[in-house]
Amino acid sequence: MRTLQYIFMTLSALLLATPAFAQGSGDAASIYAPLAAGIGMGIASGLCGIGQGKAIASSSEAVARNPGARPAIFLFLMLGLAFIESLALFTFVIIYLFVK
Repeated sequence: MRTLQYIFMTLSALLLATPAFAQGSGDAASIYAPLAAGIGMGIASGLCGIGQGKAIASSSEAVARNPGARPAIFLFLMLGLAFIESLALFTFVIIYLFVK
């Protein structure tokens, strides 16, 4: 628990210090933008894949426990998968708009 607290404290200090480093001339941002976009899309896709896997696992377990509720579970599964996939697509659109 203490280690997790140190990790979050360090991350918050790094995120709060970000505006101090954002006052450059803009050259470095244009050089590293495609690299950051690729890393961001990779993180978004990976986490969406994990979320979809957990959703499918939970829905299959729910159908196994209560087969009579299959239509309702299927409806909410498809709705949830669409929302999860839209997060990756929104990330792709944002990256496409801002990286030139």
